[in-house]
Amino acid sequence: MSDNPFGKTITSDDILEDLAFFDDWEDRYRYIIDLGKKLPAMPEEQKTDANFVHGCQSQVWISAHHNAEDNTLSFLVDSDAHIVRGLAAMVMAAFNQRTPQAILAFDVDDYFGKTQLIQHLSPTRGNGLKSMVGKIRAAAQARA
Repeated sequence: MSDNPFGKTITSDDILEDLAFFDDWEDRYRYIIDLGKKLPAMPEEQKTDANFVHGCQSQVWISAHHNAEDNTLSFLVDSDAHIVRGLAAMVMAAFNQRTPQAILAFDVDDYFGKTQLIQHLSPTRGNGLKSMVGKIRAAAQARA
């Protein structure tokens, strides 16, 4: 998981800064899809029922891994839809390689509010995004 740039070299602040450069949503969607292409591959054996995210329009899996040395959680995520992989990458930028306490304290509503993303997603995509965040927060709560 050391090759995962999300949370280290690609942060939520970086994404907010990058999105501010785009004037229209077509460009923003392309940027988000490109973010999804930077996600490390999830091994097929981790695409299990336990890692499946319910409530998403597309198929989404999130696996959590705890690093006891520094008490951080790292996540792998995958989806069968390009835009959802991009949305998942945005989530990873905020939560990946963080302590459980930092994950639980992060104001994800403020983050997504600043992106103005939610109002441009279908209700089912918005619910799926909330489901992804819920699964990550549940993993953090289990370690807090």
